[in-house]
Amino acid sequence: MTTRADLLAFLDAIGADHATTEHAAVFRVGEGEEVKHQIPGAHTKNLFLKDAKGQLWLISAEGHAVIDLKRLHTVIGSARLSFGNAELMAQALGVTPGSVTAFGLIHDRERRVRFVLDRTLAEADQVNFHPLTNTATTTISQAGFRKFLAAAGVAPLVVDFAAMRVVDPAPIC
Repeated sequence: MTTRADLLAFLDAIGADHATTEHAAVFRVGEGEEVKHQIPGAHTKNLFLKDAKGQLWLISAEGHAVIDLKRLHTVIGSARLSFGNAELMAQALGVTPGSVTAFGLIHDRERRVRFVLDRTLAEADQVNFHPLTNTATTTISQAGFRKFLAAAGVAPLVVDFAAMRVVDPAPIC
């Protein structure tokens, strides 16, 4: 299993610009606002979901985005969605509840998880994710995040959550 140090070394190896800020553990959106104000870039909320057919999904959205889970399945082409349990999350992404992050995709070698990325994050100059643990935040440039996704073999489905529609993913791939 990749550790936080392994992840940061991986980002260095692929030439992804990043910086990590240590802080107290943050378990949910809305916590740690004072820390977020000190860290530049778009902040994220990340949801680990499973659909009624067993497909796994990771949603990474801007921290203030409203995600209508009752409608989302019609937008992304999935069956009805519910939250994935902690055991499944650990198996698929190598993280625990409160530490869900797009960086967990580094563990998804079998490509079991489909990745949905908020358009706001896809267009942000810098984005912030937990580096596999909720006691730090890693700020990564958009170019660096694209390098990470490419190196992990992940092509995101980009969704405009305000309009609840899929947008052209070409800018991120």
